[in-house]
Amino acid sequence: MLTVQIVLFDGFDLLDALAPYEVFCAAAMMSNDALEVKLVTAEGARAVASGTQGLPIEAAGKLDPNRAGIILVPGAAGDVEGDGPDSVPAILARTANTELTGMIREALGRKDIIVSTVCGGSLVLAMGGLLEGRRAVTHHLGMDVLGATGALPVKARVVDDGNLVSGGGVTSGLDVALHLVEREFGPRIAHAIEELFEYERRGIAWRAQGMVPNSEKTKTDKESNLVLSTEAVNPPSPSLQNTFEQTESVFDGDWDVTIATPVGKMDVKLSIATSHGEVHGTATQGDETVKFMSPVIQGNKLTWSQQVTKPMRLNLKFDVTVDGDELHGTAKAGVLPASRVAGKRLK
Repeated sequence: MLTVQIVLFDGFDLLDALAPYEVFCAAAMMSNDALEVKLVTAEGARAVASGTQGLPIEAAGKLDPNRAGIILVPGAAGDVEGDGPDSVPAILARTANTELTGMIREALGRKDIIVSTVCGGSLVLAMGGLLEGRRAVTHHLGMDVLGATGALPVKARVVDDGNLVSGGGVTSGLDVALHLVEREFGPRIAHAIEELFEYERRGIAWRAQGMVPNSEKTKTDKESNLVLSTEAVNPPSPSLQNTFEQTESVFDGDWDVTIATPVGKMDVKLSIATSHGEVHGTATQGDETVKFMSPVIQGNKLTWSQQVTKPMRLNLKFDVTVDGDELHGTAKAGVLPASRVAGKRLK
């Protein structure tokens, strides 16, 4: 018997979870109970408040990351804009910082488990650092955030990356579940469910199989040529050239910095130095130190990119200015709300 565990968390989207639940229940009915479907949480049996007006759904037990079968993680429902505690990014980030991330990491390490996601469920895994280098999809509003975590976004309704199967928007839960039913039980069961639900799957499930389209073959070359041509056609401005000639900058030194995110504050120590006209910097968070990526100083503004892992895994774009011994600015990843950055120079 195949076990399907659908994971609930506070603020989950009802349709993300319950549409697949109905598909899998129909598959059980049509296959003489060849599979069982369970609603679970990372903590155990409890009532879980959904993100749709707090409607509670009962989870029957605790997620078992070693149970062969399918694990499905839905997305969240909440405020799309803003950075309040009830916003979708905040809900997803809080979920990524629970023990669920460790459980899914364990499940992804097994060959007899398929981990699937619907909509923002991909971002829960990605923010936990589980999708780096993996092909996946999420809601169209979160695709650039997905890329900022190190995942490889694919614009498809369903993306099948082996033991990871992800779906795009909210209603893609139907498509993900039907794809998994066909993958595990064959097309006749899946087709029978389509007829019962009077629903036809949308799109083709993307896989890294078959011939590679010419557009994908040339994409990397085009991007490389674009960088080269941009540099040739648009040489550095005089102000930027002067920046390169600097031997030191107002940013040089060590800084105690706080990044205020929707899910809490991060304390980071920055070390910045200008040598031979080049800016170098590192950021230390806890016991982890990473280098600035592509730092550029223009006058009183410093920009760079940096990967953070806490409270979530993201590649952030920093844009800061300095006033004496105080530093202010923002850090942003895709469409996520900008986080405030403030710091003081260490004497």
